[in-house]
Amino acid sequence: MPGYLDHARIGPLSRQAADAIATATALATRAAPTDLDRLFALSDAARASAARLLDARPHEIALSPSTSNGLFTVAAGLQGPGTVLVPRGEFPANVYPWLRFAGRGGPDVRLLDADGKRHITPDLLRRNLTPDVTALTVSAVDSLTGHVAPLAALKEVLGPDRLLIVDAIQGLGAVPLAADAADVLVSGGQKWLRAGWGAALLLIRDRCAERVAPGLGGWAGVTEPFAARHPAPPLSGAAAHLATNPDFPAAAAIGAAVDALLDQGGPAAVGARIRATLAELLDRARQAGADVLLDGLGHQERAGIGTFRLPGHDPVTVHRTLEAAGVITTRRDEWIRLSPHASTPALAVDLFAEVLHTLTHATRTSADDSTSSAATNPRTHDTQEPTCPTS
Repeated sequence: MPGYLDHARIGPLSRQAADAIATATALATRAAPTDLDRLFALSDAARASAARLLDARPHEIALSPSTSNGLFTVAAGLQGPGTVLVPRGEFPANVYPWLRFAGRGGPDVRLLDADGKRHITPDLLRRNLTPDVTALTVSAVDSLTGHVAPLAALKEVLGPDRLLIVDAIQGLGAVPLAADAADVLVSGGQKWLRAGWGAALLLIRDRCAERVAPGLGGWAGVTEPFAARHPAPPLSGAAAHLATNPDFPAAAAIGAAVDALLDQGGPAAVGARIRATLAELLDRARQAGADVLLDGLGHQERAGIGTFRLPGHDPVTVHRTLEAAGVITTRRDEWIRLSPHASTPALAVDLFAEVLHTLTHATRTSADDSTSSAATNPRTHDTQEPTCPTS
């Protein structure tokens, strides 16, 4: 759909990802020994591609079923004592893993109130960096405002002895991220990578591997999975956290999506196109009199997400009117979230602007008619029809 502006919710499968799923599914249908070997090779290739994207080593990356599963894996591996800092406005996928394991061998959790409207800032972190803090977990990009967390600056404040854990799903594939600052990074592929569900990248760097035990690691994460007796020693690297084999078609899809991203010039090139389209959309919103959430962010501070509201208009009506015109967005309470991609055509901006013009023009026309009616019939100011008790 030319007016699809909802990649922060779901990125429709790319052609490359869809082709990779079809190829892997065909191999699984035949299931000959050589076909199974090729399925495992697709998983290995996905890890190698992700390593290129994240400036990591392939053994530092494993494939998890989802972002949430990956975060639970890390939460299960972190052992107390200590405290994990969690910004209060985090998307709940990056809240519950830490709460669930607090008191079950994991570190305590301290929720941080936002510094102004920004999720997390180096100053806020510095003010809360007490001796018991062992880690900060944060979204690379805030899912509502689009604010890009200053990962490098946050890691500098944390220092080498505290972990920076990053939920990167709203940034990976949309904008360049300071991924080298992350000690641990998790990201599914169903949004900006457009790879669908079933596989997420789980990065655990060597520099912190000893501090994240294989809490959810199962038979697939040990050196001798078919040994006569268990337990067996864990595998080295992120593979120690595997509970079982990955979803191979999903692994193939996320690998193909990462390759496609790199072939298109990487996050810098793709992100530039996304940001340019988003800037046009937000300009059209401002011209229509809209408020932009966290307006005034610098170019590098906003990722592919922008959120607005139209004063004087019911947000449900705005959202439905946009959808009826083929402009697909997400509504969060009073705010409408826009999230284009590099493939979003210029037509989407025009469609969006037309809907806003229609909404605001209709409101002005209605207001003008009311003023005209009041002027010709002054009694409308001081009289009121009885209200029907059933209305």
